Amino acid sequence: MSKLTKLVTSLLNDAADYPFTDIEKVLIAFGYQEVRARGSHHMFRHPDGRGIPAIPKKGGKRVKKTYVKRIVQILELKEWYEQQKG
Repeated sequence: MSKLTKLVTSLLNDAADYPFTDIEKVLIAFGYQEVRARGSHHMFRHPDGRGIPAIPKKGGKRVKKTYVKRIVQILELKEWYEQQKG
């Protein structure tokens, strides 16, 4: 199981507060690039124009579960995971 698959599994099973670095790794793996960071808010955009709403970091290190759930929905991680399982 790849590191990305493990991260996605973790996000799907426990949508709690997550380290920003883990969320960033998933977004980058799915082709998103950070286009702006202001204070604790980070914005990511896909080259095809799709964007992710600004992601604020709680305490500068973690992303609240509300934003984690939104990212899971936008990236369609459940569907991606099912395809990976085969």
